[in-house]
Amino acid sequence: MSPEKRLRAYREIIKNAVFGVGIVDEKIIDEINIHAATIKAMELALSNLGVLPDYILIDGRVKLKSASPTEAIVMGDSKSLSIAAASIIAKVTRDNLMINYDLAYPRYGFARHKGYATKAHKLALKNHGPSPIHRFSFQPVKDSILY
Repeated sequence: MSPEKRLRAYREIIKNAVFGVGIVDEKIIDEINIHAATIKAMELALSNLGVLPDYILIDGRVKLKSASPTEAIVMGDSKSLSIAAASIIAKVTRDNLMINYDLAYPRYGFARHKGYATKAHKLALKNHGPSPIHRFSFQPVKDSILY
């Protein structure tokens, strides 16, 4: 999905759906690992939902602690409209965070690569070292410290 289509879908979803967002920062990710942090973010999103869902669909093989029944679906974003909508909310939310981080740390190009390990991102890490928002458990950050 193109960024433009994703943004249009995002606007429709947030206008018409009940949703919650959970964000876990880089310090917590480094402390508990990316998998555990993903679960924590999902559980935060559920607690921010404001209602108790009847049933929870989860993308992947993740198990959540919830009072509601859950079902994990591998490649769920291609099989469930609800999971696809949640994926769009998550992606746009993360992209917007990275755009804001780009304003605070312009030398890293976060608005362009959104934090992914692109050539430009690795070069910025090599030239400037990690920023305060980088995860030290992220391999390109580990590699940049070795220089």
